[in-house]
Amino acid sequence: MSDQFSSLPDWLSRGLEDLFPLSDPSSLDEDQNLFLKLSKASKINRPLRVKLGIDPTGTDIHLGHSIIFRKLRAFQDAGHKAILIIGDFTARIGDPTGKSKTRVQISSDEVEANAKTYLDQLGFNKPKGLSLLDFETPGRIEVRRNSEWLEDFDMTKIINLLSKSTVGQMLAKEEFSNRYSSGISIALHEFLYPLLQGYDSVAVEADIELGGVDQKFNVAMGRDMQRHFSQKPQFGLLLPILVGLDGTQKMSKSLGNTVGLSEDSLSMYSKLEKVPDSQVINYLTLLTECDLSNLTDNPRELQKFMALNVTAKFHGMSSAKRAQSDASSLILGSQNAAEDVPELSLANIKFPVKAFLLLSSLGLCSSSSEARRRIQGGGVRLNGEKIVDANFQFLDKEDLVGMVLQLGKKFFRRLTN
Repeated sequence: MSDQFSSLPDWLSRGLEDLFPLSDPSSLDEDQNLFLKLSKASKINRPLRVKLGIDPTGTDIHLGHSIIFRKLRAFQDAGHKAILIIGDFTARIGDPTGKSKTRVQISSDEVEANAKTYLDQLGFNKPKGLSLLDFETPGRIEVRRNSEWLEDFDMTKIINLLSKSTVGQMLAKEEFSNRYSSGISIALHEFLYPLLQGYDSVAVEADIELGGVDQKFNVAMGRDMQRHFSQKPQFGLLLPILVGLDGTQKMSKSLGNTVGLSEDSLSMYSKLEKVPDSQVINYLTLLTECDLSNLTDNPRELQKFMALNVTAKFHGMSSAKRAQSDASSLILGSQNAAEDVPELSLANIKFPVKAFLLLSSLGLCSSSSEARRRIQGGGVRLNGEKIVDANFQFLDKEDLVGMVLQLGKKFFRRLTN
């Protein structure tokens, strides 16, 4: 833990990357001293309003996304109120952060469908012990859509909002600066995104906003907007970006190095126990509450410990332990001993079928050519035996029912009728 966060409780400081304004322990001004603000809120029984905005531009939440939701849950568990903003309006513009060109705008129907999948993955309508956020305890969460206040903005309000910032401020944003200096076009509506996202903080009267380290510009804009509208500016708390399974690049679906929250326990565990040694402590810090002061020195045992505890956060410890046992059995080739291998139906496969067509027809490969490459590369096994001939023909469904199909080191499926 950094010394600059030493005055904060451990549940808050753990994994924290940045805080602004930096909390001054000697200050008696609660707007400059987050510890004092927390203490006062507890003393007068006024939960702080902790904002997190999400733009549902996709359908899947992965472990990298979960870091910020876990911190929001920590605030809930400490008695504060999570203000979860579904950016159904701003998602139609698209956050320019991290983008080297203008994003394709998506429809309101797509946004709403994506929002539902996000809420399901976060645990909406589930007991708090089985969900990432606490939707169960009264007064612990407020779910808002920013179309509530942005949909009816008239031109007068838009001009007023635009007057609160300058072109120079916008070009200070790294992505805009890089695109401008490289001659890559910036659509005018993209400048609106941080202003509208910042106005969300005004609309919900946020005391604190959470974001990733790449969101500092947007979170700071929220502070600016609150000042302009005569509100006390929020604290900004920034969390790190999780490195993906490859151990080098950020976790991203486009890079294929993710672990999805909706993945079954065996798939999740199998992926996590292959995380490079250099990232294991980072995963334990950001994805669990495990005590980091007394860990094993054995790298392999530490990998397994991390995989078990992260999987348990999303599936429960008993399911995580079964996944650990099953993963060990599968690696050793004892497919029959594995209890919880996810099933995959052969109902829509027309027999006889060649091996490469089986993989593509089951949706395990995006094309027949990819399926051939996977087989020729030695990455496909059936009950532990490597499939070496992409044209090998399976004559009857019953020859495959009950067998475990393995792709690479992390993906297992038991074939069923």
